[in-house]
Amino acid sequence: MHKLIFKMKKYLFLLLISLLVISCSKVKVEGNVKGGSPLERIEFIEASGVATLPLINIGVDEKGNFKGEFKAPKNGMYAMTYAGKMNFIYLKKGQDLKISGEASSFPEVYKIEGDAKKNNDFITETQKYLQTYSSKLNMQLLQKKESDFLNEIKKIYSDLEKNMDQTADKISPDSDVVKLKKDELATNVLTFLAQYEASHGQVSGDPSFKVSKTFTDYENSLTKNNDRMVEDLPVYRNYLLNKIGQNFQSFAEKQKDKNTASMSAIFARYLSENKELSQKTKDYLLAFVIAKFDLNPYTSDVDKVKKVSEEYIKDSEVKKDINSAINAVFGLKKGEEAPKVNLVKLDGKSANLESNGKPTLVMTYASWNPYIAQSTIPVLKEVVNFYKSKVNFAFVNVDDTKEQFTKTANAMLKGVPGTNYYAEGGLSSDYAKKYFIYGFKIPGFFIIGKDGKVASQTFYNLGDAKFVEEMNKISGLQAPTVNPQATLQNDLLQQNPNADSAKTK
Repeated sequence: MHKLIFKMKKYLFLLLISLLVISCSKVKVEGNVKGGSPLERIEFIEASGVATLPLINIGVDEKGNFKGEFKAPKNGMYAMTYAGKMNFIYLKKGQDLKISGEASSFPEVYKIEGDAKKNNDFITETQKYLQTYSSKLNMQLLQKKESDFLNEIKKIYSDLEKNMDQTADKISPDSDVVKLKKDELATNVLTFLAQYEASHGQVSGDPSFKVSKTFTDYENSLTKNNDRMVEDLPVYRNYLLNKIGQNFQSFAEKQKDKNTASMSAIFARYLSENKELSQKTKDYLLAFVIAKFDLNPYTSDVDKVKKVSEEYIKDSEVKKDINSAINAVFGLKKGEEAPKVNLVKLDGKSANLESNGKPTLVMTYASWNPYIAQSTIPVLKEVVNFYKSKVNFAFVNVDDTKEQFTKTANAMLKGVPGTNYYAEGGLSSDYAKKYFIYGFKIPGFFIIGKDGKVASQTFYNLGDAKFVEEMNKISGLQAPTVNPQATLQNDLLQQNPNADSAKTK
């Protein structure tokens, strides 16, 4: 009996510790955007990860107020989006963040209060000083002889680093934020060094130009924190990719399957033969390339993409991150059992996605996407009317409240044959998590077969030939040709803060 009590106490203690760890990792955010539309949403996205998926999607009420909390994967830079605009903010686990601004300029201009103020004030001040110096990094500098170029670059770097130290003394940010900005500064200088090496021969009229050992030694001195920089800075990953680009291109040209293998598969082979890069660097670079070239639901083979990730990426966090991106872009795998989730009907009764012996086309939607009523519903009605004898239709709403669901479903889908469901919790619901639903994937459509298994990829265009093909296949009907101009307005693969390097949004 005593042993049982001891075990129970031990279990409860461990449970308490785990709950504390979870709660301390959350960031609480609230604020106000004056003059904004209640249709707009605010998202926070981890900017240093390889998946760069929204961690939270917060609604703004009619007065511009918003409030929410999310689990922060780590201390670092996060992208904050609103009304198609983006800015970056440094956040730590467990922080309370208060932020406000005017809709016309938010989030490019904002006022910050709370725990995150000092760190972000430091970033803002150093960024202002950096901008005043940016004019010195110009094309004329690339024409100078190497020794003069290096002296000039070292002077600029020293001035900027000195300013960071002075600003840190004045504002007292966390040491990790100072390190991050110095690593970012080093990356900017490295990028300009690479530009000099690649173009000086051409601009100076000396095509045989090669940089000296002094140049490469200085370059190497700026990469002493390589693993930290590759983990924290997507811009550093991009620098490394450009640095090895020519060697990789030569390697790729020699591959027998260069016309059939994916970019990431060939790049994975190249990295496996590279002895100079650390495993962490290889993992981040490969994930970066997968995100950039192979996360396309219409042209990529998801099984091949996953195989590259599983076989070559060793770091568990990087692997988890890129797999999240793969799931977000491709959705559930065709042929797997559709997850069971609790939903609520318009009459308030709990329900699951019902098949009734027929395949089901599931639409995910929300009131805050203005294009659904304008562009989606007219085409949807045609689709429903044609296939309704052979296919069920389920319309799953992911609004923030049941009241908004009721209002939207009655206004938008009244008279359209099908069942209206609400995923309680919206984008934080069990439905959204199990079906990999994000704001940038709305509206989205996928098919569940009459056997309860996923029968298609997720579609975002009811005029897509593949969508029509899948609907014909599961219904046994042959639809007339759909007007290719009847496309859904969505921003899938467009909300990535590292848009140049990762097509996950």
